[in-house]
Amino acid sequence: MSVEIERKFLVISDAWQNQVIKRVHLKQGYLQTASERTVRVRTRDHEAFLTIKGKTSGISRVEYEYSIPYNEGLELLELSENIPIEKVRHIVVHDGLTWEIDVFEGLNTGLIIAEIELQTEHQEFSLPNWAGEEVSQDARYYNSALSIRPFSNWE
Repeated sequence: MSVEIERKFLVISDAWQNQVIKRVHLKQGYLQTASERTVRVRTRDHEAFLTIKGKTSGISRVEYEYSIPYNEGLELLELSENIPIEKVRHIVVHDGLTWEIDVFEGLNTGLIIAEIELQTEHQEFSLPNWAGEEVSQDARYYNSALSIRPFSNWE
C-alpha cells in the first residue's frame, strides 16, 4: 500500500513539449467507480496493472497497484464499466521534479492535464509557465469521471 499525493493542473500552452524525456501510451478502464474506491486496469506498452484507489481526502488517497499478465489486462479492459480512457503520457522534469502530462485521445481529445506527485500535501514546488488552473479537487477531471462523461460531452 502507498499513499498517492498528487496535484493536477490544466495545460495552457505547448511550451512543455521541448522538455519531454519520455512518452508512453496508456489505456485504462474502470471495473468499479464509487466514491469510496475505484478499481482500474491499465495497459502500458506490453505491461498491465490492476490498481485499487481509496476515497480521496484533499489531494491524497490510498493506492494499491499490482502488475498482472498483459493478456489478462487486455481481457479485464473488456469488462470496463464505461469507455476506456486512452492517453499519451509525457514525462517532463521541471525544477528537479517529475511532471506527467497526459494528452487525452478519443472522446477526451482536447484535454491536456499535468500532474505532479508529491511526498507531502504541503510540499512546495514551482509551477511551470505552461500549467494553468488547478483541478486537483474538481471531480470532473478524475479519469474515472472522464470514462463516464468524456470531455467532448461537456458543454
